[in-house]
Amino acid sequence: MTSLDWQACWFWIVDSGHELLDLMDSGGPIMWVLAGMFLLFWTLVLERYWYIRQRFPVWMNERRQQWNVICADAGNSRLPQAVRAAWISQAQEQLLTPLSVMKMLVSLFPLLGLLGTVTGMIATFDAMAVSDSGSPRAMTVGIWQAILTTLEGMVLAIAGLFSLAHLERRARRSLAKLSHRLRHE
Repeated sequence: MTSLDWQACWFWIVDSGHELLDLMDSGGPIMWVLAGMFLLFWTLVLERYWYIRQRFPVWMNERRQQWNVICADAGNSRLPQAVRAAWISQAQEQLLTPLSVMKMLVSLFPLLGLLGTVTGMIATFDAMAVSDSGSPRAMTVGIWQAILTTLEGMVLAIAGLFSLAHLERRARRSLAKLSHRLRHE
C-alpha cells in the first residue's frame, strides 16, 4: 500500500468513528448503556469460545487420564459410575452455567431498546408542550431517538441469539464428547 492509501484509510476510519459517535449521541443515554452491554456480551462470548476451545479440552484430557486409572483400580465397584456422573455434572456447570448471564443480557437488549422508545416519546411530547404546537420538526428529535434505540436493541438481541445458540451447541457437543470418553465397559 502506498502512503496515500494508508492516509485515505485512516481518514475513513476517523470519519466513521465521528459518525458513530454522532449516531450514539443522537440516540440518547440508552444507546450508551446498550453499547456497554454489547461490549460486555461479546467479551463473554469470546471468553466462552476460548474456554471451550482451549481450557476445556485440557480439563477433559486430565479427567480421561484419571478415568483410566480409576477404571483399572475399580474392578466391579460402582466408584467409576459415581465419579463419571460427578465429572459430567461439573463439566455441565463449567460449560453451560456462564451462558445464563449471556442469555440475560440478550433478553435485556430489546427491553432497553423499548426503554429508549419510551424516553424518546417523552422527549417528543415534552418538545411539543414547550413549543405549544404539533409541528413535525419539534417531534422529529424524540421520534428519531425512539426508533434508533429500538433498532439497536433488536439488532443486538438478534445477533446475540444467533451467537448464543451457536455457543450453546458447541458447549453441548463438548459435553457429549466428555460423556463418550468416560465410558466404562
